[in-house]
Amino acid sequence: MERIFFDTPAGRLGLEAEGEALTTLYLPCRCAGMTAGRATPLLERGRAQVLEYLRGERRTFRLPLAPRGTPFQQLVWKLLLDIPYGEVISYKELALLTGRPQGFRAVGQANRRNPLPIFIPCHRVTAADGSLGGYAGGLDLKQYLLHLEENNRGKA
Repeated sequence: MERIFFDTPAGRLGLEAEGEALTTLYLPCRCAGMTAGRATPLLERGRAQVLEYLRGERRTFRLPLAPRGTPFQQLVWKLLLDIPYGEVISYKELALLTGRPQGFRAVGQANRRNPLPIFIPCHRVTAADGSLGGYAGGLDLKQYLLHLEENNRGKA
């Protein structure tokens, strides 16, 4: 397992990889006290793509991802990848897509356990009333990411 940390406009982030895939993106509140390892070409590509995204220059990521989770979490994370850049859906809508219409709390927990936020865009899920809901990186970061996408949605 290799790990790097880097500064961004959204705070200090970290990336972790095992083998040929990214396994974890650490948000600012999760980086404290962790140590970095060797920067591999995959980690460098991941860092470059995150920085491009945060500058509004990238809408999709082209990296191998290997998040670890339960079959239900994997399903939720796969569905998150289908939410277009700059758009949001509700936890309830996402629960319907999983085939568990009453499973919005389980969807929220899967989002909270998403090991690759930003790459797997759980920030694009909000409460049914339009409020932000929760976010593992904090609501300020979620709002930052949503505004970033909203402001860059019309750009090529």
